[in-house]
Amino acid sequence: MNKNTLSVRTIVAIGIGAAVFVILGRFASIPTGIPNSNIEVTYAFLALMAVIFGPVAGGLIGLIGHALKDLIFYGSIWWSWVVVSMFVGFLFGLISKKLDIESGEFGRQKIITFNLVQVGAQALGWFLLAPVLDIVIYAEPTSKVFIQGLGVGISNMVTVGILGTLLLTLYAKTRTKTGSLDRE
Repeated sequence: MNKNTLSVRTIVAIGIGAAVFVILGRFASIPTGIPNSNIEVTYAFLALMAVIFGPVAGGLIGLIGHALKDLIFYGSIWWSWVVVSMFVGFLFGLISKKLDIESGEFGRQKIITFNLVQVGAQALGWFLLAPVLDIVIYAEPTSKVFIQGLGVGISNMVTVGILGTLLLTLYAKTRTKTGSLDRE
């Protein structure tokens, strides 16, 4: 099998992940008071899926899930933020090999590493990429988009820091720890 092809397991995970992203985006969002900005648990779920299935799956779940959510619930796709969801999901997935969550270990050092990466990814995405794309694509006012990016970025960092870490910790506990099985 070609190493560059996605496994059936990963393709299914992308489909299910995108669907759950849409559902969470619709029913588990809390308005922030900043126009068109919510506290989203979707990014904690995206982090979990990206760490389990890797950067391509993380990026595609962010892209497809966010695009479908926008289309279904708002009638049009806000591409600048969809691109950021793809970017953030991809970067979350880049850390998957280092975290090796399938080993059943997700201790202090891995939690710190995960959170440094997720904060950095979201800072780049929401503080810089989203506002710049909003200005370039939609000619949005500079002050508005940077305030939105700041609000969304901080809320996503906190949400992923708490819920994402909790989801990854719980998932790791379902995995068999390396070397924990003895031969009789």
